[in-house]
Amino acid sequence: MQIRGSVVVVTGAAGGIGAALARRFAAEGARGLLLADLDAARVEDLALELDREGCHTVGVGSDVTRESDVRALVETAEKHLGPVDLFCSNAGIGSGAGIEASNEVWQACWDVNVMAHVYAARAVLPGMLKRGRGYLLQTASAAGLLQMPGDAAYTATKHAAVAFAESLAVTYGDRGIKVSALCPQGVQTAMTADPAVNAVLSALGPILTTEEVADAVVAGLAEERFLILPHPQVAAYEQGRAADRDGWLAGVRGAVRGLELTAPRD
Repeated sequence: MQIRGSVVVVTGAAGGIGAALARRFAAEGARGLLLADLDAARVEDLALELDREGCHTVGVGSDVTRESDVRALVETAEKHLGPVDLFCSNAGIGSGAGIEASNEVWQACWDVNVMAHVYAARAVLPGMLKRGRGYLLQTASAAGLLQMPGDAAYTATKHAAVAFAESLAVTYGDRGIKVSALCPQGVQTAMTADPAVNAVLSALGPILTTEEVADAVVAGLAEERFLILPHPQVAAYEQGRAADRDGWLAGVRGAVRGLELTAPRD
């Protein structure tokens, strides 16, 4: 997968990893970018910036938890830019809580972290399959392979996101469709600005910049790797988890021992 000459959609593009991907894709020579985010003003500003720099870019406000919005993204991209070569389903949220998070928070994590990927696949796959080629990049998390201590809903839904990406790869991999799951660990974003979250992630490994994640994405897409791991040590952690689950769980408990994690309320 080469970005140069491609039409790319990025959701969750107003900031964080999404904005870094947009800037990197523009620098790589994308033919067109469709950037979407719930924060319409910020994503439109970024689109205007990249368009002025020479990459044809459209920014739209969109709620990826609504399937009609996601379908509209694909229609807008096709109308203004051309057939979508790469769809980056990147929007994501955490709960910042354990099992005590409200049902509404659990549902929001499910809607953004899982169903948004489902809606993206439904919207873009028919055209890709007709053309016999296409690429889906789904931002999950190292938590989707391992754990995010203190955030049960985030961990559970990111595991589901990785499983869904695997399902797509199995079902459509022989029909010209490539799939990658982006699984970074700690990244400098608004989600990790919270001191408690930052403390947990820092205990587990280094905190990368969003630009470093974008570098890893471009390299992973070029190699068409299913798992894109900006933190290479995550592969070893996952292997250790599979080889000795009890020992791995004990190790994670030890790494975060003494940190203030959430606890059920009475």
